[in-house]
Amino acid sequence: MKKVLFVASESVPFIKTGGLADVVGSLPKCFNKEEYDVRVILPKYICMREEWKNKMNYLTHFYMDLAWRSQYVGVLEVQYEGVQFYFIDNEYYFSGPTPYGNIYQDIEKFAFFSKAALSALPVIGFKPDIVHCHDWQTGLIPVFLKDKFQEGEFFRDIKSVITIHNLKFQGIWDMKTVKDITGLPAYYFTPDKLEAYGDANYLKGGIVYADAITTVSETYAEEIKTPYYGERLDGLMRARANSLRGIVNGIDYDEYNPETDALIENNYNARNFRKEKIKNKRALQRELGLECDEKKFMIGIVSRLTDQKGFDLISYMMDELCQQDIQLVVLGTGEERYENMFRHFAWKYQGKVSANIYYSEAMSHKIYASCDAFLMPSLFEPCGLSQLMSLRYGTVPIVRETGGLKDTVQPYNEYESTGTGFSFANYNAHEMLYTVKYAMEVYYNKKREWNKMIDRGMAVDFSWHTSARKYEEMYNWLCGW
Repeated sequence: MKKVLFVASESVPFIKTGGLADVVGSLPKCFNKEEYDVRVILPKYICMREEWKNKMNYLTHFYMDLAWRSQYVGVLEVQYEGVQFYFIDNEYYFSGPTPYGNIYQDIEKFAFFSKAALSALPVIGFKPDIVHCHDWQTGLIPVFLKDKFQEGEFFRDIKSVITIHNLKFQGIWDMKTVKDITGLPAYYFTPDKLEAYGDANYLKGGIVYADAITTVSETYAEEIKTPYYGERLDGLMRARANSLRGIVNGIDYDEYNPETDALIENNYNARNFRKEKIKNKRALQRELGLECDEKKFMIGIVSRLTDQKGFDLISYMMDELCQQDIQLVVLGTGEERYENMFRHFAWKYQGKVSANIYYSEAMSHKIYASCDAFLMPSLFEPCGLSQLMSLRYGTVPIVRETGGLKDTVQPYNEYESTGTGFSFANYNAHEMLYTVKYAMEVYYNKKREWNKMIDRGMAVDFSWHTSARKYEEMYNWLCGW
C-alpha cells in the first residue's frame, strides 16, 4: 500500500476560508483505494462547528519541544467519507474566532503545527511514503524533514511535496523571531534557503527543500517563473523548474451537479437544459427583483471583490456595461469600494443589476444554474473554481487568459464551431467589454451556436478523479513506484 499524508491548514467540511479547503477535502477520497492510503492532518481550531468537534475521538497526547518551549500536542481523529482525518490539538495556538489571525501569531502557530504533525506520526503509527504539504502554513515541513527529523530511523526516507495554491501568500516574518520560534540552526537562514529579502519566508523554505513542487494549473506553473507573476520568487521557481508541475484543480461533481442539486429551483442535465435551465433564470429574476424577461442575456459574478479578480476593469466599464442589453447578478464581499460600486449601480439600474453583498452557498448555486454567462476577468488566477462550476451548469464563462482560466476555458471559434467559452488576453477594460459584447451577440443572434457551446462545456470532465490520476502519476514518479 502506498501511503500519503496531506498536511494543511483547512479542509471541507471541517473549516473553510477558501479554495484550499475544497482541494484538501475533495482530493483524498478520489485516489484509488486499492493502491493508496491517503490521510489528512489538520489543526483542531476552537472555531470549528461543534458538530465536528463532537465527532472527534481522542487518540493520544504528548509534549513536544518547540525551540526552547515544551508544548502540549493532542491528537484526535475522525473518519469522513472513507478518509482518515487527524487533528492536532493545542488551545493556546488554535483558539480565536477564525483559523487565521495576525501574521505574527500565525507564524508561530504554523511552526508549531508543522512540527507537531510530523512528531505525531510515530505516535499514531502511520509512516507515510510522501508528506504532501499545502501552501505556506506547512512550508516548514520539508525543512524539518531534512533537519531535526533526519536523526530518527522513522523519517529517513519520507519524501515531501508542496502545492502552491497562491504564490502571493508566503508566510514572511523577521529572521530573528523565526529562528527563535522554530529552533532551526542559523545556517538555514541564508539566501539559498529560508532567507528572502532580509526576512524569513516559510513558503520559500518549502519550495527549496521539497522533493517535488506542484501548483494548481499548468499555465500558472509557467507564469510564476516570470517576474510579473513570480511574487519575487520567480528566480527560485526557475531554478526548481525540473521539480515543478501544474495539476489543475477539480470540483466535486456530486456536490455541483445540476441534475441533483437541491439548492436550485429546477434540475436539468446536458440533454434537457434547452428547456429546463431557463426555469432557474425566471425564478432568480423574480427572487432578486430583476425585470422578468427570460430572453435577456444574464451575466453572473460570484467572487471575492478584490483587485486580483479584475474588479478594477469592471468598475471602469460598469456604466457602459449597463447600457447593454443585459442583466448583471453579483454575489460576494470584499473591498469596500467595489461593494459600494455595485450597490450604486444596482440603485441606478434597478431591474437590471442585482448586488448581493454577502456570501451564500445556496445563492451561488442559483447563479451558476440561472445565468447565461459567467464573468471572471482576473488579473491572475492560480486555478479558479468558479469557471469549472459554471461549465458544469451550462453557463458560458467569459474569462481573461491567465493561470487556470486559460487551461480550462477553450475560447469560442466561430469558423470551426469549437470552444467552451469566451476569453481575452490583455488585462484591459476595453478588451473585456469587447469580449462581453461578442458573447452577447452570439447569444442573441446565433442561438444554436450558443447551445452547442453549452453542450461542449457540460461534456468536459473537471472532476477530482481526473486530477487524482495526475497526482498518482507524480507520486509514482517521485518514489520510483
